[in-house]
Amino acid sequence: MTELTTVQLEAPYLILIGDITDSTYAKTGLGIVHWRPDLVAGQLRFPGCKVDMGVPDLSISEAVDAGVKSLVIGVAPVGGEVPDSWWASIEEAARAGLDIVCGLHFKLADFPVVAAAAEASGARLIDVRNPPAHLPVGNGFKRSGRRVLMVGTDCAIGKKYSALALDQSMRETGMNSTFRATGQTGIMLAGEGLPIDAVVADFISGAAELISPDNDDDHWDVIEGQGSLFHPGYSGVSLGLLHGSQPDAFVVCHDATRKTISGWEHYPLPSIKDCIEQHITMGNRTNPDIRCVGISVNTSTLPLEEREKYLADLSAETGLPCIDPLIEGCGAIVDYIKEQFED
Repeated sequence: MTELTTVQLEAPYLILIGDITDSTYAKTGLGIVHWRPDLVAGQLRFPGCKVDMGVPDLSISEAVDAGVKSLVIGVAPVGGEVPDSWWASIEEAARAGLDIVCGLHFKLADFPVVAAAAEASGARLIDVRNPPAHLPVGNGFKRSGRRVLMVGTDCAIGKKYSALALDQSMRETGMNSTFRATGQTGIMLAGEGLPIDAVVADFISGAAELISPDNDDDHWDVIEGQGSLFHPGYSGVSLGLLHGSQPDAFVVCHDATRKTISGWEHYPLPSIKDCIEQHITMGNRTNPDIRCVGISVNTSTLPLEEREKYLADLSAETGLPCIDPLIEGCGAIVDYIKEQFED
């Protein structure tokens, strides 16, 4: 049987975010800092960087002195590449003996200078976006257990955060659940998963089936979403994941003030209503009973005094629990799931 991608990273980490100017593209670093702050020693930033993850700034030499073991490339830019100007620092880290951890769309060993530096120091080159060989084509057969999938009105809109928070809330209430990672950051946090957007298109639904296999009837797989059905560039991966996941339930992830697709500003974001309807239409191909169980909203860009009304109005409009998982947790969605799926 094909196994999932697994990673074992050596902590503490130095997170490289370079000179990026938009926090949207620092989601890997920000996710690690938020969910595993105990593993992070600092951040490596270059002049012009406008993102601060709230951890100490360290140079490579300072990181080595502080006992850092791994340099994690903490960005996820469009196209999955990093600027040429970053490679000198990555080489320096490898030469200093730090493992280099990357989840982007290239292989570290393909950069001879970095590979030579790692070989000389004994550092490991760890590619997280490395799907296993011999993935199956999706078969669409019904699997035992329950599944809830995070979907979004856009990319980089909180699907990973929502999945982790929902899994945490489920387990806190005594439910039997497992977070299922489908992207680089989720795999780094969970230690295993499958990088769905690196899978050859024909095998995406099969890979999704592999991520959440048969399980106990009372078990919930909380599946990290990828892309968006409404994204002009990344919708294909979202549809394959939706079909292969066969979700009984899905949570729509949204940003309260985002109006257009990030990086594709000539495309407006869909409405929450359209997002729900499209996922039900597309999802019932492999699970006719699919339903939406909540809206997870990033309200960090709303004025504080508007947040509560925004969520209340959205809940009244949709008839669903609407929460910001980083403020109030996912308890309301957990309660709704219990109501909807009581035997």
